[in-house]
Amino acid sequence: MQAAADHIVAADPAFGPIIGDSPLCTIGKGSRAQVSPFHSLVGSVIAQQLSVKAADTITARVEENLGEVTPRRIVEVDEADLRAAGLSGAKTRTIKGLAHAVHHGVLDLEKTLTHPEDSTIVAELTKLWGIGRWTAEMFLMFTMHRLDVWPTGDLAMRKGWNIVHGATGDIDPQVLEPLADPLRPYRSVAAWYCWRAVEGGSSSW
Repeated sequence: MQAAADHIVAADPAFGPIIGDSPLCTIGKGSRAQVSPFHSLVGSVIAQQLSVKAADTITARVEENLGEVTPRRIVEVDEADLRAAGLSGAKTRTIKGLAHAVHHGVLDLEKTLTHPEDSTIVAELTKLWGIGRWTAEMFLMFTMHRLDVWPTGDLAMRKGWNIVHGATGDIDPQVLEPLADPLRPYRSVAAWYCWRAVEGGSSSW
């Protein structure tokens, strides 16, 4: 991670202050690294369009209500129990569908983990209803620890990019996409520092 930080600052000196004021990137060492891939993917679904704090709160409630976050447990549990934890109807449907796919072998997460191509993993996950590119990218970064993901669809990440570069407004994802090319192969780490610029530390990381 030190090599990644050095590379990012050399390629884009604007990252110097936030990297200097922050710890080294903890992708692969956060709370998601302590749970199963399925559990982590459920967490990514919960986090859709929520602040980190709100996502952490609802995730904790889901974990408490379920006892264990496994495909079989979610297949068996009543939807009302998931809704009681704060999940929307759409997220409940997504998580139920994901659990069904994994429990019945439609989606082999363990096999997916071993695939070398990020794009293939994204394509496989986004076949499921309610799982879009953002959710798949969060899974790549925080569960599979892929270091060259660039989630331009994430509003907070784009906001952080602007903070780092002293800009205002919301940069278009298509405009932002090529701007990170010099940061390869550590774009995930750069995204992590962009989030730091917006929200500071988080147990989710």
